[in-house]
Parts: sequence; C-alpha cells; structure tokens
Amino acid sequence: MSQRTRAGLLALCLLAVLWGTAAFVPLPYVTYYPGPTVDILGTGDDGEETVQVTGHEAFYDEGELRMTTVYVSSPQEDVTLPDLLKAYFDPDAAVWPRSSIYAPDETDESSDRQSDLAMMSSQDTAIAAALTELGEDLDPVVEVLDVTPGLPADGRLEVRDVLLEVGDTTITEAQDVVDAVEGAEVGEPIPFVVRRDGERVRVEITPEEVDGSPRVGITPAEGFDFPFQVSVAISDNIGGPSAGLMMSLAIYDTLTPGSMTDGADIAGTGTITPAGEVGPIGGIQQKIAAARDAGAQLFFVPADNCDGIGGVDPGDMRLARATTMSSAVTTLADWVDDPDASLPSCEDTAS
Repeated sequence: MSQRTRAGLLALCLLAVLWGTAAFVPLPYVTYYPGPTVDILGTGDDGEETVQVTGHEAFYDEGELRMTTVYVSSPQEDVTLPDLLKAYFDPDAAVWPRSSIYAPDETDESSDRQSDLAMMSSQDTAIAAALTELGEDLDPVVEVLDVTPGLPADGRLEVRDVLLEVGDTTITEAQDVVDAVEGAEVGEPIPFVVRRDGERVRVEITPEEVDGSPRVGITPAEGFDFPFQVSVAISDNIGGPSAGLMMSLAIYDTLTPGSMTDGADIAGTGTITPAGEVGPIGGIQQKIAAARDAGAQLFFVPADNCDGIGGVDPGDMRLARATTMSSAVTTLADWVDDPDASLPSCEDTAS
C-alpha cells in the first residue's frame, strides 16, 4: 500500500470520526413539528364536555372547533445535526435558533411552568372575550394566578383567590400587590384579605428575602368577576396562550342556541384579549399543517401571522384572517352560510 493510499484512508477515517462525533453534538437550535389538534367542543377522556358551564344554560351541538398545537423541542433537549436535517427536509417542520425561543437559563421545568400559567391566564381572557361578545358587563379583579411551592404563601393562599387587601393597601391592580409586599419588612407578617368561594378570608403571611427583596411567592394577575362559572378542561400537557381565540369561540358557541359550525370541522389559533382582539402566535405553519391533516375545513389565521404562512400547503382547507372575536364570529357565520363566500384573507390585509 502506497504512502498516498495510507494517507487517504487515514483522512477518510478521521473524517468519519468527525462526522460521527458531530452527529451527537448538541446544537443551539429548536425544531418545530405539527402537534395534535383538540376539539374544544368535544369531550375529555372522562366523557365530560370540555367546556363546562354552571349558572347558565349550555348548548352542546354537533361540529368541531379545534385548537392547534406544535411539538417544540424543550429547552434542555439535545438537538443534533441529524435532528436538524430531518426537520429541514420536512415541508411541515421548522428550525429556529434556541436564543429566539428560550432564555439562556431556561429549563424544562421553568418552561413548563410558564406555559401552564399562560394557559390558565388565556382561559380567563377567553371567557371574558366570549362573555363580552355576548354583551355581559364584567367587573375586573386581581386574583392569585400562581403560588410558588416552598415560599411563604404556599398553603396560605390558593390559585383563584381574589386579592382584596394586602396590609393597608386596597388592591385595584396587580402592581398594588407587588408594591405592598416590596414595602413590607422581611420577617414581619402581612395581613392578606382575599375572597375565596364567595367568602372573605384573612391570612397572615411573613415575607422572606428572595434576590434581595421581600417575597411571599405569589403571581397576581388581572381577572374578572364572572356572572356565572365557565371552565375549559384542556389536558395538562398543553400550555401557552395561543388557544385563546378558539376557546372564546367554543365558549360562545356553548352559551348560544344552535351550532356555529353547522356540524363542520373548524380550526384556528391566536391569542385573545378580554376585549376580543386576536394576537399572533408561534409555529403558524405547523398549526396550519396540523389542522389540514386533522381534516379541518376552515382555519383562522391571526392577522399578524399572515406574513408567516408562505410556503405552507393548506390542502382543501380555507384560510381566513382573524383580527377580533367579533370578526371571527361573522366570518364563521358567512362561511357556514356559503363555503365559497368571500372571507377576510391574508391577501387582502388592507381591507
């Protein structure tokens, strides 16, 4: 064997080792794939309706209103070169830099917790948007959105407690709670007055110093005094705020006679505000693909996501632009009346 041949074989071996090593080296990217869709007008594994109403008549009819999800690699998941190549050659997948999706110190646990809180808050705003569309006047409140395990409020306050007073401060907005706690002395108890299950409850909580400031371990958030009880039972493994619009439509449909969908399969995505404004989400192309594969006939695209749908194949599914809860209700009614009707689209954003 000549020296040149030996050198060539050695180079090939080294190249193989390098490629083999590279295949297992984590890279700073995340992958997006279409996830499952969930019919919010359907029933859960327990056979109970996903939208539950107490204190108001509910109407359960045929038809589907589907929220859409995305499989996203988690903050601590190793994404390697083969993973990226697989996603790159999948027309329904996407690759993004990790820094554009996650904070540098974000963990699987912290990401899941943030996602759960976003879903809980989104449910409240979805209920508010639906009831506002129905003409209900809602009174704002400040409630406990989360209690951090191991901190002083753990076991003393509960999620959904309505915060009325903290020390000498009457609570009218979430910042009032933050200011009252930060103005307290570490080690000195603070009286909290909350409304829980319709009754006033008074508890004392002693702040601890966390990162140099007094903390009790709660997340206060804006909420509402609803005239009757509505809940949306979404699986615990689904989080984030992007189902807001579809939850609002499902709640609205449940509270009104007849079927908004006329038995059809409708899907979509978009955050929602209490006033019914639809906001953008991530993974729009993957969510369109998920709805297409689930057999949806109409898909609501948030107006601010219109620039991101190029290249996705919706199949026979129509795409309709959504700007508000009211516009989505009107668009759906127009489509049910005539599936070929002219609908707001991403091609006519100036209209």
